[in-house]
Amino acid sequence: MDAFAPIQINGHLYLSHPATERWNLGRDIRSNITAWSEVPWDDVDLDADEDPRRLFGLDELSFRTRNGLWPIASTTRGETIFLLAAPDTPRLVVNYDETWAEHRMSFAEWLYRYLIGEDMSGPNSAAFYPGPVQLRRLPMSADERPEPWYGPDRGM
Repeated sequence: MDAFAPIQINGHLYLSHPATERWNLGRDIRSNITAWSEVPWDDVDLDADEDPRRLFGLDELSFRTRNGLWPIASTTRGETIFLLAAPDTPRLVVNYDETWAEHRMSFAEWLYRYLIGEDMSGPNSAAFYPGPVQLRRLPMSADERPEPWYGPDRGM
């Protein structure tokens, strides 16, 4: 994120950056946390496989706390990628529609697997694009239209 964000990857995955005014990661996190915190989790009728508390062994669902969920990326497909800030192994939690998926890995590994077409948001969620990865800087002003560029050929 430090090297490339704010950026759009393959036309749908968005990474913000904490040091920009327009695509500010900190502001995005606060905004998303506000929205997710307003969900009345105890009042929502969720099956066991839809309740993130049960799925990930959380006593409560909290955001932006020491052991809570931190939204760090999103997609145009409606996926939200969270860092679970628990003290043990790095964990990413992905919400896609009503599906939750947990990955015990770093964000770099999750991103790699996402880009090679693994189901990283739940069953049948792959978003594989053959060929080089398309990168597009996000515009820093209303009239800016950044052109895409491509990574190296991946042989896919």
